[in-house]
Amino acid sequence: MARLSGFPEYTPRERIVEQAVLDHLRTTFELHGFASVETRAVEPLDVLLRKGEIDKEVYAVSRLHGEEAAELALHFDLTVPFARYVVENANTLDFPFRRYQVQKVWRGERPQQGRYREFTQADIDVVGRDVLSPHADVDVAQVMTEALGGLMDLVGSADAHATLQVSNRKVLEGFYLGLGLTDSTAVMQVVDKLDKVTPEKIRVMLGEIGVDDVSATKVLALAEIVTTDTSFVQQVEALGVEHELLAEGLAELAHVVGSIVAPDRVTVTADLRIARGLDYYTGTVFETRLSGFEQLGSVCSGGRYEKLAADNRSTYPGVGISLGVSRLLAALLGDGVTASRSVPSAVLVAVADDNERPAAQALAGVLRGRGISTEVAPSAAKFGKQLRHAERRGIPFVWFPGTPDTVKDIRSGDQVEADPATWTPPSEDLRPQVVIAPPEEKTP
Repeated sequence: MARLSGFPEYTPRERIVEQAVLDHLRTTFELHGFASVETRAVEPLDVLLRKGEIDKEVYAVSRLHGEEAAELALHFDLTVPFARYVVENANTLDFPFRRYQVQKVWRGERPQQGRYREFTQADIDVVGRDVLSPHADVDVAQVMTEALGGLMDLVGSADAHATLQVSNRKVLEGFYLGLGLTDSTAVMQVVDKLDKVTPEKIRVMLGEIGVDDVSATKVLALAEIVTTDTSFVQQVEALGVEHELLAEGLAELAHVVGSIVAPDRVTVTADLRIARGLDYYTGTVFETRLSGFEQLGSVCSGGRYEKLAADNRSTYPGVGISLGVSRLLAALLGDGVTASRSVPSAVLVAVADDNERPAAQALAGVLRGRGISTEVAPSAAKFGKQLRHAERRGIPFVWFPGTPDTVKDIRSGDQVEADPATWTPPSEDLRPQVVIAPPEEKTP
């Protein structure tokens, strides 16, 4: 049977890498006080079709023998279901509500490197009731930079580096309004394509929506401003455009960029090319690039929205950022990131005779009780075959029951006496480690 394109399935080694990434993300999010939630996989179809610009990519859901039209669809992101979740649970949530969510989502887009039809996202959001402090923008950016920094360390490659690009919709909209361009959303949607087309093409596209050449030159000049500090404020002001909304956006962006403390292997930039084409963002916006994997585009994006959701009493402003876990994994696995072994087992207990299997199982139970992943040999074959079985599975140690018991490191050949109540493998062998595969073993 042919594989279904766009629905990734990982080998055990790749799955270990994925779990290491997810464990790191959960740990980082929880260290900052974010609570985990999970929402249902389906939402009303008409709700999903009202959100965003991807109505042609929604997977509708219907019963196999049902005759009625599909009324439900798989969610294409985690923001729409989270908005519903906030409204439905507003009476039991404490605001500002800090949430993280790691789940699969589904989109019917064309599969390509790093883009799938079924994939995992990791989202964090801070949501308020009616008001939300501007410092929440800094909070989510700080958390994600720390998460990204840890992931770069997890990879182990000295070249691994991430760049968090920060902009502000008010800066762009205020600048365009200061130029007399009233349809600022249309201009932003054109500028948002700068990573895909040349500035010359952007100039043509701006002309097609009524932007004169002088204004187009200033729009492109704004998009060229990239700094690692707050000096972007002076560079924008030097362009000679004034508007109240522009000044407000510059102050907000300076606060965010000036407040984030980036870890090693992560750079934070004010990048006024970043627009985020979706019109529900109202302030700070984020995108993230990985060095060496620019073709993947942004692996992590988000922003500020003044109305995530609303009910009859309140509105719920928020700021969030979403990491495309599956897209990130495509980059890591393609660059040779793998696991040191394909199974969690650190020890294989050898069996000399099937009559001794109960004793071997009891010994394995002692080791497991001390947190050491252990399995018992599947058959009482010759010890040479049991050693080869362990080697094929990547299990580093073989335990030989006896008087006394001994344990063998099958990589070095060293064999020593051991007591299951006290013996512990080296920490690096206790669990599979994320490592870089030799060049000849990298995924093409």
